[in-house]
Amino acid sequence: MKNNHFIIKTLEFFDKANIILSNQEKEKIEIATFNLDSYPQTGLQLITYINEPEYCAKDLILFPHQTCPEHKHPPVGSSSGKKETFRCRYGEVVLFVDDNSLTLDQQKKYRVPKGDENWYTCDHYIILKPGDQYTIEPNTLHWFQAGIEGAVISEFSSQSRDEYDIFTDPRIIR
Repeated sequence: MKNNHFIIKTLEFFDKANIILSNQEKEKIEIATFNLDSYPQTGLQLITYINEPEYCAKDLILFPHQTCPEHKHPPVGSSSGKKETFRCRYGEVVLFVDDNSLTLDQQKKYRVPKGDENWYTCDHYIILKPGDQYTIEPNTLHWFQAGIEGAVISEFSSQSRDEYDIFTDPRIIR
């Protein structure tokens, strides 16, 4: 099975970050291809530990230079949308956020996946290294990309409702 290779690679990243998973958790690892042919260049590997109305905890794995596409978490029902904090555990991640207080990528130093340039509009970023964190407000466009070593990110948030996420790229299905 093709995904088995990516599961093994994902588990190697958990080891690099010294994160121990139970056998049951290992079976819950999700490979998010976003219904695109460009996986693993664009995509994400993750595990959701808990997802309840009040809070959610996940670990996100990005392979070297892998990109999670631009999206936002809109209001759903009485919720204003998902508020999430990313905390880098291993490697380096460049987090692009629609936040003018962050550094502007004027020189386009960071590259979006080739052929997908139209689907990435956020050009303000913060670089997260192990121990660094940043909170993304609800309904805020963002995308992120791992550095040369890949990255492990812990996400702490309000309830996750992936099926309502809005992606800039209309081809994406979550």
